[in-house]
Amino acid sequence: MALKSTIYKIDLNIADMDRHYYQQHNLTLAKHPSETDERLMVRLLAFVLYADENLAFGNGLSEEDEPDLWQKDLTGAIERWICVGLPEEREIRKACGRSRHVVQVLYGGRTADMWWAQNSKAILKLDNVTVINLPDTEQLAAAAARSLSISFTIQDQQILVSYEGGSFELEVIRLKEVE
Repeated sequence: MALKSTIYKIDLNIADMDRHYYQQHNLTLAKHPSETDERLMVRLLAFVLYADENLAFGNGLSEEDEPDLWQKDLTGAIERWICVGLPEEREIRKACGRSRHVVQVLYGGRTADMWWAQNSKAILKLDNVTVINLPDTEQLAAAAARSLSISFTIQDQQILVSYEGGSFELEVIRLKEVE
């Protein structure tokens, strides 16, 4: 018998002073049986960093040819393709052909650093890819709850996360940025 996804209800507040984006979102996220709390929360952070009324969660782990998040225009063309984790470089190249802008969000500390060291030469040649590294996501993972009220405040590329269990700052390292 196949395991089912776990549903998370998230009341999300975003105050992104860098982009002048201030919104509240009531999200329902499905956590794949093989997904960790850390990965789920990194997907949520990716949503926060690129929040837009047209940004939606994809099937991610459940569907091989879909990103974790994507933003489509009115014609259905993919404007932004966002993936979380440490994929093979060819998967990023494939996404580049399908989307105007690809965002790869790395996490996992030293493992992510080793992935970047192995793949950076090829990825730096791609024009439409942004690569972000989240070196410390343990506190973010600890905040995960099936019913969660959480706020993200972004100013000068600094992120303050507040929830019932407290608050903490997150570091985002931009390894490659689309101009």
